[in-house]
Amino acid sequence: MIASIRAIDVETARNLKGIFFDIDDTFTTNGKIPAVAYQGLWTLKESGLKVVPITGRPAGWCDHIARMWPVDAVVGENGAFYFRFDERAGKLTKRFLDPAPVRCEKRVLLQAVEKDVLSSVPGTALASDQPYRETDLAIDFREDVEPLGWPAVERICAVFRKHGATCKVSSIHVNGWFGDYNKLHMTRIMANELWGVDLEADRRFYLFCGDSPNDEPMFEFFPHSAGVRNVLQFADRMSRLPAFVADREGGAGFAEIAETVLSLRAT
Repeated sequence: MIASIRAIDVETARNLKGIFFDIDDTFTTNGKIPAVAYQGLWTLKESGLKVVPITGRPAGWCDHIARMWPVDAVVGENGAFYFRFDERAGKLTKRFLDPAPVRCEKRVLLQAVEKDVLSSVPGTALASDQPYRETDLAIDFREDVEPLGWPAVERICAVFRKHGATCKVSSIHVNGWFGDYNKLHMTRIMANELWGVDLEADRRFYLFCGDSPNDEPMFEFFPHSAGVRNVLQFADRMSRLPAFVADREGGAGFAEIAETVLSLRAT
């Protein structure tokens, strides 16, 4: 049984140093960022907490997010990189896990996976944000295509694994890549390189918010993790669930989590 987000205690909230959060269906609702979610993000940032989106979305989107959202950095493509906009220098810095030549080699391998998935799993399509990706392949199963059932999602995953690729399921895409990294791996690198923080030792000072199976490494690692309500639709397909859950779904759930944390910190 997952506890309500309102069960989080005052001491935990007061000791938090940062909030990590997924974007799709955690910060958004039906593909849009609700005003309450964006205001919640601004309020978290202005309170002095570190705020970092941890997403499967592409490098092109993350360039915009790092520059224009009130965030300290962004981890993208399920852990392939982090971007940070240096406010003082007025410059964007990009930190990829793989060097450019390796990324090029892996993109060639992913072309074969793409062809195999699209020919063997009817109803799938490349994600509409694929042209802006640097490191992975995103297969759409419910964003811009007619929603496919879980058996189709499992067939997509099987094709990725057949080619030796890693894959993770989000609420809208199956993302696959070559390498054993994930969201948590790059989040730990980012925290160490930007803030000098060892998340292994300091994980209790950070809260992660998510909604789907590709957030499991984060739910497992952070003792203070929260799901928006829609995470429960995946509960029987996940081995690691968040410690807390919001009463509301999507962006409204994110706003609820932010409001709860900030209220407790002000107590």
